[in-house]
Amino acid sequence: MTSHDELRPAEPPWAAPSGGPDSGTDGGPDTGTNSGVRITGVRTVLTAPTGTTLVIVRIDTNQPGLYGLGCATFTQRAKAVAAVVDEYLAPQLIGRDPADITDIVSTLHVSGYWRSGPVLNNALSGVDMALWDIKGKVAGLPVWQLLGGRCRTAVPLYTHAAGVDAKAVAEEVQEWIEAGYTHVRCQVAVPGGGTYGAPKAAGGAGSEGYRRPLVADAWDPRAYLRTVRGLFEHLRSEVGSEVELIHDVHERVHPTEAVRLAKDLEPYDLFYLEDPVAPEDLDWLRAIRNQSATPIAIGELFVNPAEYRPVITERLCDFIRVHISAIGGLTPAWRLANLAESFGVRTAWHGPGDVSPVGHAANLALDLASPNFGIQEQHLFADQHREVFPGCPEIRDGHLWPSDAPGLGVDLDEALAAEYPPAAKAEPGHAWRPPRRGDGALQRP
Repeated sequence: MTSHDELRPAEPPWAAPSGGPDSGTDGGPDTGTNSGVRITGVRTVLTAPTGTTLVIVRIDTNQPGLYGLGCATFTQRAKAVAAVVDEYLAPQLIGRDPADITDIVSTLHVSGYWRSGPVLNNALSGVDMALWDIKGKVAGLPVWQLLGGRCRTAVPLYTHAAGVDAKAVAEEVQEWIEAGYTHVRCQVAVPGGGTYGAPKAAGGAGSEGYRRPLVADAWDPRAYLRTVRGLFEHLRSEVGSEVELIHDVHERVHPTEAVRLAKDLEPYDLFYLEDPVAPEDLDWLRAIRNQSATPIAIGELFVNPAEYRPVITERLCDFIRVHISAIGGLTPAWRLANLAESFGVRTAWHGPGDVSPVGHAANLALDLASPNFGIQEQHLFADQHREVFPGCPEIRDGHLWPSDAPGLGVDLDEALAAEYPPAAKAEPGHAWRPPRRGDGALQRP
């Protein structure tokens, strides 16, 4: 007969005998497990392998070789995030049992009394992910297994196509289709002005919608609306109806124009229209919903899971575009995904180049485990990323593929990371450069 002891999984080398009460010296609850694992150090590492400053949080423990990594990247405020982690959060973490993720992140969230905001939440996210990384390593399992196991073999990705005109975009979309992708985000230049997500197009007095601006690279919303309608009309005629097409408005039009655009794009059957309005204008989603069947994705700029609540519970969107470090990490993102599932809303986690490979691994864990997964944004990792971050997630055939490595599965070579220091733009004073309209007025991104 098999004994109960034989059925127990083998304990990792850092596990201490269980049964004794927790000493309580870590400031957390009395767990009664006495695992013996304690946090001994917390620090940030800033590195820029391809020019974009990435912020990594490392949590060390009293067990040799046991540490966790998390992504806290807010590239425009990298040093502010690092200061929050190193000077404010680290002292509260020393001595804690890293297994107590929920209590730790809940406590840190209110430890400054005022809470949320991208700086504080990115700092908290780095800690949260690192704790999950440790938990997976202790268990000998990848994080996606801890979330309930995989719901899919690999994660479908959407990639990006952009061009100076509709013809150039269509050619790039076709190339991605031939490479195995089924979802493509499409952006096109507006002649005579600056455009989000596309190369600058030549423009002049004869260009459609062109008006001579008072500032260089001016943003012209009306010309943009005309150009985008023409783009998707051309794309459907050239690449057919099988490929799923996405477009990002990037909150750069007035809400009434967003309503009109969603209606105009209905015949072209978009997979979704991203961020048609800014976070400050969410009430306008009802107008879009009432007048158009074009699916909506929103939330890349949200910095608090509570911002999603009315959008999800009133079914004002179809996809949540969470930047998981901006809302505090894997823990709140997983809870948010569960809420969204109850209302038929799918996930489309934000995955640009200013998310580190560690952050992309956290996205991957959520994607694998979420029944209501929708699509994942792709970022093609450079060779420098793969060198600095061993275990960088693998992309093949238009999919992101998981590994069975414990934790998040991504490591950090700090010696190589130091060879790519942040550029001067990471210093205080660096800012996102918002667009301006033809008269010089600010256009909120």
